[in-house]
Amino acid sequence: MKITVSDIEKEGLVLDLQETSLINASLKTVGPIEAHLEIHRYEEEVSVTGNIKGHLLLQCSRCLVDFQHDVDIKVELLYEPLSVSSTEESYEIHKEETNISFYQNDEIDIADLISEQILLNIPMKPLCDSQCKGLCPHCGVDMNLQSCDCNEQYIDPRLIKLQTLLSRKE
Repeated sequence: MKITVSDIEKEGLVLDLQETSLINASLKTVGPIEAHLEIHRYEEEVSVTGNIKGHLLLQCSRCLVDFQHDVDIKVELLYEPLSVSSTEESYEIHKEETNISFYQNDEIDIADLISEQILLNIPMKPLCDSQCKGLCPHCGVDMNLQSCDCNEQYIDPRLIKLQTLLSRKE
């Protein structure tokens, strides 16, 4: 869904959306993503506030099991025309500028906004449970479901020579 900036009235827009398909193919959702957004225009600047809620299907970074992750994101963004942005090739972003985005051709794509905010709020290392034991590094068994008989003191065969040096030093 695209919003034409010049069509935003003085009183603003209130959008209640249910997105079932997001543009980013790496995002798998469980049911629709709900967004309540208030959009206000101040000359060429556009303020977007509201929240985004939904359920994502993520993969645990320890045991590789898919699990449901709930998202509840507070949105506070300021859009400016792309022509306002710096023409420098390299520009350092300051902390107070992290909620500024840009639009071009007098349009803001709301589906892109929703996808972007969800991607920015996904944990860097998603875990199915904070106590997840992960996979055995040797045999690949899911340590949450069963234990294995692998030697805990496994030493990489490439490093065995180093161990003999350490034992001689003692």
